Amino acid sequence: MGGPGTRRSLIAERLRAAGVPVAGAQLAEGLGVSRQVIVQDVAVLRAAGAPILATPRGYVWVGEPGADPRFACRRVVAVDHAAGQIEVELNAVADLGGRVVDVVVEHPVYGELRGLVMTESRADVQEFLARLHQGGAGPLLTLTGGPHLHTLEAASQERLDRIVARLEALGFLIEERGEGSGPEHP
Repeated sequence: MGGPGTRRSLIAERLRAAGVPVAGAQLAEGLGVSRQVIVQDVAVLRAAGAPILATPRGYVWVGEPGADPRFACRRVVAVDHAAGQIEVELNAVADLGGRVVDVVVEHPVYGELRGLVMTESRADVQEFLARLHQGGAGPLLTLTGGPHLHTLEAASQERLDRIVARLEALGFLIEERGEGSGPEHP
C-alpha cells in the first residue's frame, strides 16, 4: 500500500461506500495498520473537511444533509420529558420512519453540548439504551432537567410532520424550528 495519503483515501472510500458505521478496528485490520493510526488518519481527514462522525458503533461518512434519500429532510425540535421516557421518544420517531441524529442541551458553563444518537429502528434504540446504561453516564437531558433539542431526519417533510405530531401527542414537544430555520447539524 502507498503512504498515509493513499491510506486516508482508502478510509474515506470505505466509509463512503459503507453507509453505516465502520469500527476503527475493522478499518485497521483491513488496511494492515494499528487502531491508533486509523484514529490519527480520521482526525486528519476531519480536519481537511471530510464529513466523518465518530459514533459508538464506529466511523460514519455523513455526507451532505439529505444525501441518503431515506433521510433527505431535516428538522430540529425542542422536547422535554423525563429520562425514563427516552425509549418511548426514540421509538416513536423510528416507528414513523425517522432518525434521531443527535441530542443538544444548553449548559450554563460549556454552552451547547451535543451528543450523537443516530437511531432509526427499534434495534438501534435498544442498542443506544444499552450503551447509555453500560457507560454509567446519565443522558444529556439530565443536565437541563429535561428540555433538549433533537435533529430529526426523514424521507419527506410530510413524514417529519407526522413525527412531530406524534411527539406532540406524547406531550414531549416544546416547539419546532421549521425547515431551514435553526441550526443545521452535520
